[in-house]
Amino acid sequence: MNKKALLGLAVAVLLPVFCYLVLKYTSEGAVDLPRKYLLDTVVTRVDNGKMITDSIWHTTANIRLQNQLGNAVSLYDKPGKIIVADFFFTSCRSICPRLTANMAKLQESFLRGGNIRKKVDSSIVQFISFTVDPEHDSVSVLKDYADRFHVNHDNWWMLTGSRDSIYKFAFEELKVDKFSEEPISPDFVHTSRFVLIDKAYKVRGYYNGLDSVSIAKLARDIGLLMLEKDKTQKSSVFTEIIDLSWLWLIVITLIIFFVVYMRGRRKING
Repeated sequence: MNKKALLGLAVAVLLPVFCYLVLKYTSEGAVDLPRKYLLDTVVTRVDNGKMITDSIWHTTANIRLQNQLGNAVSLYDKPGKIIVADFFFTSCRSICPRLTANMAKLQESFLRGGNIRKKVDSSIVQFISFTVDPEHDSVSVLKDYADRFHVNHDNWWMLTGSRDSIYKFAFEELKVDKFSEEPISPDFVHTSRFVLIDKAYKVRGYYNGLDSVSIAKLARDIGLLMLEKDKTQKSSVFTEIIDLSWLWLIVITLIIFFVVYMRGRRKING
């Protein structure tokens, strides 16, 4: 087989695979994912003689409190889930009832399609509401409040516990006062913000829980984070290539066609 024939065979084998992978990965990369917000530090390192800069984004620390059912739970109890958090107190007569109602609507938006019982898909998102008045908001008070808003307890926790722990978590871990247009007092966390936390416990967005447009953006961003790849996992490119049985069938067909064509050309040329 001459060089032209080998080149043609290589094109027949590699071109379909190459085109598929290019289309697949460029289309995924075109998605505008929610940005990371809290930068801890920037580290520089030398890799193969090249200076590389790595951004170290803040990972939200764990916190352990009691939910409305009286269970001791922690942030890390739900690995692999996206988290939406807010802060409220049950005796609030201003923004808190609206925040809770809007969170309830957001929870309902993740109903499993086609389920006549409208069971919430608790595998996607964990909703967490921290009381900023834990001295008053006991477990029983939170349970009554949750029932008033028809909270699904499977994936929505209303948490109470140590006031110092909750406030430290709000300001040092979620940094609710950053990027905020509204003043937030360190003495009383009264904010309309919903905080989006990804599966790696990194803050990916702040949203106005009183604004329907902002809440719609939050719902969209949750969907985008569901599609985000885990960069700590090994690349599956070669595995996917092997698994592309339908594509390999096309490649084999092209090879057979190419071989038959080349034999026919040889016969014509004598």
